[in-house]
Amino acid sequence: MAKIFAAQVNRLPEDKVLSGALEYLCTQSNKLYNCTLYLARQLYFKTGKFSNGRWLSTEMKRNPHMKALYTSAAQQTCITVGEAFKSFKELLKLWRKGELPERPKPPNYRTSGGLFQIGYPKRWLKLVDGMVTVPMGTACRVWFNLPEIFLPFPIDLDWGKIRELQIVPRAGYFDAVWICEGRPIEPVILDPEKALSIDPGLDNWLTCTTTESTSFIVDGKHLKSLNQWYNKRVATIKEGKPQSFWCNLLDRITGKRNRQMRDAVNKAARIVIDHCLEHSIGTIVFGWNKGQKQRSDMGRKTNQKFVCVPTARLKKRIQQLAQHYGIIFIEQEESYTSKASALDLDEIPVFGEKPEGWKPSGRRVKRGLYRAADGAEVNADANGSWNIGRKANVTGMQSTPARGVLTSPKRLRLWDLPHVDPIRSAETPSGESPSL
Repeated sequence: MAKIFAAQVNRLPEDKVLSGALEYLCTQSNKLYNCTLYLARQLYFKTGKFSNGRWLSTEMKRNPHMKALYTSAAQQTCITVGEAFKSFKELLKLWRKGELPERPKPPNYRTSGGLFQIGYPKRWLKLVDGMVTVPMGTACRVWFNLPEIFLPFPIDLDWGKIRELQIVPRAGYFDAVWICEGRPIEPVILDPEKALSIDPGLDNWLTCTTTESTSFIVDGKHLKSLNQWYNKRVATIKEGKPQSFWCNLLDRITGKRNRQMRDAVNKAARIVIDHCLEHSIGTIVFGWNKGQKQRSDMGRKTNQKFVCVPTARLKKRIQQLAQHYGIIFIEQEESYTSKASALDLDEIPVFGEKPEGWKPSGRRVKRGLYRAADGAEVNADANGSWNIGRKANVTGMQSTPARGVLTSPKRLRLWDLPHVDPIRSAETPSGESPSL
């Protein structure tokens, strides 16, 4: 079975000397990243070859920024550059096969003067009496009289499963991110003939219907409210100032908003996956039009609300977890699915290929309400969700759905749900650490 990696985040204690030392180290890590990236980019531009992290760390051993860090931490920064180019190489392969619409660009430089994380493999850490000793390197010993620091180890983690410690700069503080081996996944028998279809939206973030006569809606109103508050605060703070203006207050509220979005993505993805596992559903169909945010034309205010909601990140998260559990994931173009009637089994054209004279049997009478040809009224988003499954040629969705599936989907509000296990929600496919 593939390894599972999870992360637990703990905020580091506030201390002026410690904060100053960590800021110095993260600044040096950022500069080392850019220097290493320059070497990797030049190698690619001049020879077309892709460099790996180990080779890069060897070539950068005389770099002054590398000498400022503890050796293993500096090597981890170089390895990160190698991983970025490895991802770029895989994207190029997809583009050459015609699976990507645009040619990917090589990894770009980080902002000059910024901060970048530092990582320590477990073998350089020591656990003594519940405290973990983290080496800081020669520069911190000379400049800050801080050769090492001591971090409390979380009582709910097993030291034997720890793989790495990352110190990640946030908005005005630092996080200690413990990367550990998660609990093994118990095998679940899934039926690929059973499917769950997803129609993403705004107020109804995810509308899901299944071949098992179940349906539910992941509410997006509170998520939209959080984004609206953030946009108003940013507009107020930046009023009368240049577009590039930034400050510590903007840093804090942006960091808070990003954590809220990340939390929402993990919880929503876990709802979908758990529903599939509970009902032995082996196929997920996600309705998605590529470039829909870039081409959105719903008015200035609605565009702002729509673009800020991280639906693409949620789609990717569901896809990651589905792959990990052995669930088939299908991304389906969703044109005309909201217009066609699921109860009447209307033909659903492909975008750009609509037959002349095509008309749906039903119509959307108002926001959230769809009326079929026989006058039956159903949830408009549930109707669209079922049509997405039909358009993907899912076997169990080619017949007329049960009326209750489309009329009474259960509404789930993310922050009203029971507590989600952070280790379980952070599980990712082998070799990946969760996005931070």
